[in-house]
Amino acid sequence: MKTAILSLLVLASPAFALTDKEFNDVLRAIRVVESNNNPDAVGDNGNAIGVYQIWRTYWTDATEFSGIGGTYRDCFKPKYADKIVRAYMKRYATKRRLGREPTQEDIARIHNGGPNGYKKTATLKYWDKVKAVLNRDR
Repeated sequence: MKTAILSLLVLASPAFALTDKEFNDVLRAIRVVESNNNPDAVGDNGNAIGVYQIWRTYWTDATEFSGIGGTYRDCFKPKYADKIVRAYMKRYATKRRLGREPTQEDIARIHNGGPNGYKKTATLKYWDKVKAVLNRDR
């Protein structure tokens, strides 16, 4: 019984050391930057949809890794899109991948630039936008 409970605690623990509030705050800021929280948003010449502006490749990656299921168009539903982003981060924003505990900056830059977005200089301006929303709302 103790082993089963310990296993559940390990599986339930987040893949990163951010508090739930910090993680939720950065996701909220990403939604504001991406779509101003508009679930019907379509951007990047029709390639990005929903509040997080999720691309099909991002969705495919997250669903294949997590087994969430659904269809790409479900990304127009904010709760579903949130599950997709969390699954993507659980795969890529990890201490094991980054060699350190992930930060809000890592989450934002991975969302914007893919699995290695946290290393790309091209995602620094995006992080500045997300950080501005975080700072504004504190």
